[in-house]
Amino acid sequence: MVRKAVCRLSAVGWGHSSRNPSARVSPRTGRVSGSALLGSLHPEEGFLKNEKDNALLSAIEESRKRTFAMAEEYHRESMLVEWEQVKQRILHTLLASGEDALDFTQENEPSYAGELGPPGRSSLDSVEMAYARQIYIYNEKIVNGHLQPNLVDLCAAVTELDDKNISEFWTMVKQMTDVTLVPASDALKVRTNMEVRMEFVRQALRYLEQSYKNYTFVTVFGNLHQAQLGGVPGTYQLVRSFLNIKLPAPVPGLQDGEVEGHPVWALIYYCMRCGDLAAAMHVVKRAQHQLGEFKTWFQEYMHSKDKRLSPATENKLRLHYRRALRNNTDPYKRAVYCIIGRCDITDNQSEVADKTEDYLWLKLNQVCFDDNGASSPQDRLTLSQFQKQLLEDYGESHFAVNQQPLLYFQVLFLTAQFEAAIAFLFRTERLRCHAVHVALVLFELKLLLKSSGQSAQLLSHEAGDPPGVRRLNFVRLLMLYTRKFESTDPREALQYFYFLRNEKDSQGENMFLRCVSELAIESREFDMILGKLENDGSRKPGVIDKFTSDTKPIINKVASAAENKGLFEEAAKLYDLAKNPDKVLELMNKLLSPIVPQISTPQSNKERLKNMAHAIAERYKAQGISAKKSIDSTFYLLLDLITFFDEYHAGHVDRAFDIIERLKLVPLSQDCVEERVAAFRNFSDEIRHNLSEVLLATMNILFTQYKRMKGTSPATPARPQRVMEDRDSQLRSQARALITFAGMIPYRTSGDTNARLVQMEVLMN
Repeated sequence: MVRKAVCRLSAVGWGHSSRNPSARVSPRTGRVSGSALLGSLHPEEGFLKNEKDNALLSAIEESRKRTFAMAEEYHRESMLVEWEQVKQRILHTLLASGEDALDFTQENEPSYAGELGPPGRSSLDSVEMAYARQIYIYNEKIVNGHLQPNLVDLCAAVTELDDKNISEFWTMVKQMTDVTLVPASDALKVRTNMEVRMEFVRQALRYLEQSYKNYTFVTVFGNLHQAQLGGVPGTYQLVRSFLNIKLPAPVPGLQDGEVEGHPVWALIYYCMRCGDLAAAMHVVKRAQHQLGEFKTWFQEYMHSKDKRLSPATENKLRLHYRRALRNNTDPYKRAVYCIIGRCDITDNQSEVADKTEDYLWLKLNQVCFDDNGASSPQDRLTLSQFQKQLLEDYGESHFAVNQQPLLYFQVLFLTAQFEAAIAFLFRTERLRCHAVHVALVLFELKLLLKSSGQSAQLLSHEAGDPPGVRRLNFVRLLMLYTRKFESTDPREALQYFYFLRNEKDSQGENMFLRCVSELAIESREFDMILGKLENDGSRKPGVIDKFTSDTKPIINKVASAAENKGLFEEAAKLYDLAKNPDKVLELMNKLLSPIVPQISTPQSNKERLKNMAHAIAERYKAQGISAKKSIDSTFYLLLDLITFFDEYHAGHVDRAFDIIERLKLVPLSQDCVEERVAAFRNFSDEIRHNLSEVLLATMNILFTQYKRMKGTSPATPARPQRVMEDRDSQLRSQARALITFAGMIPYRTSGDTNARLVQMEVLMN
């Protein structure tokens, strides 16, 4: 009833009061003006007062404009930062091929972010989950200080028995990464070292030769009747049987006779193709009378360290080739001479090397590393030239990558273009997980060339790098891969982020910390990832505890990120987890301030925050934890004000009055006004923002007590008239003290608040 009466009076307006019709409330400032409060002013006094008011209003207006300009600038900066983050996410999602622009004409592929499954269900398929288990095993051994396991073997173990392509894929990766590294300060120096590059070529040749030998073995044993396998087991008999299938009838143009019914040069070529030079030498010896000086040259080639003839022998062989063999009708003879003499690199020997693997093997045999200047351009093929030819000159269109993506990956990987191979394979949805784990293998072996900045494309060339060198944006690659499942499988995502523990972003921030922070914010799995605070104040460990013993920096980082996103409640809990009471109470003050005057109902926002605040307060008092004095006092004052308003809204006006009297927040006598005004300056904004509601509630309590006293029976012996008059005078004095206080404090309360205060004070007079 009191509030309804006040509202009706407010609607009518103070100007209609019969007690003082000359007084009025200014609609602009909400302050009472007129002769009732100011009395009559002399013209000079009025002029000076008007000038003073104008100066004050000008200063206020200027301050208002400045504040709004600052707010707009902050908002603009915040929007720019947010847009930069969104832009990075879009760029991460729209992957480009190398340095090429996005090509929207290619066939549509599934989203790079992947399709998220129903809530609570894993987004990882069976192969991805199998890889994740191997990564978990690997990290467990690293974290526990065991010997570093072989990640290639762990990843290769994932391949299913019926997927021969992926099994062969990992065999190739294992072969190419099984190299002896030279000591160097970074991966670029290792990868550009001549010895390492030669080792890569040797490993590629071994893989191609073993792979072809396996192919001939399968072919022969698949056609035993036609192959007529027999004799002493070995490469020579295998090749001879293979030729029974490959060349069942005589081929015109083949020269220098036969050995056991097969063309001599075909036997030599296929023995070399299977990587068995001893078997090839066996054929050479049996046909040496038809081959002239070739036996001497082949012996030197076979026993040389790098399968390279001496310059004199090489020049002699090349001269013989140019004069007598360039247009020879025997393709096998031409191919063998071109391999041994590393000559005529323009001839692709397509009659013999009709498959991509054969072409690679032949060209890698022709690659030379020593630059003695003696070779002519048509006889010199460097690894860099061959890499450029495959990646740029031929490119994806030549190899029909949509039909055979693994073939193009093989072409690039066997020519030591690891980064380009991974970036290419990553663009194919069904093969993406394999590409990522190859990158992890190379990263752990310190063979991966990483981009220096995270804003770079997935595959890029950086200024200062040698021509043909490409770098992979490893951080982006990993974050793109985990984005598919980080919301449904945060534990697995965390295992992958652990690989970034030594990486820094452009601001020098640790990438592992940053990724964990973003993962926790996005998934909201704070308890599972970071741990949980028990009722007794102890911390239950989270997944992050497996990776580091000092979890405070990570939890503080996540808490800070949550705070910056406006997730104050979550941030307060996280700071509490990190034992940071200053930030806990600072954020609790921000959360409590807006809800202080609200009516508390079950399961409401206020009820939840109030319970949370009380739990923190009880635990801090029990454990003797405190924050900065100003933050601490504000927190407990806000809790007291919440109790005050709860009693007030429940109708317990006497109890509410006792609380506000003990808090000494507002004056309840004229003697205390100055003291309370001085104390008000020390209050934080969280308290000040609630002052209007506190003043109105206190005035309402006084008005309720006044009406209750007036509504009781006349004076009795137990309650003399004098006592009632004293109580009446005290209530009016307390109301006047509130009005005076409201006018003196350096805080701009709303006009409606001032009007309602004055109306109730008048009604009590």
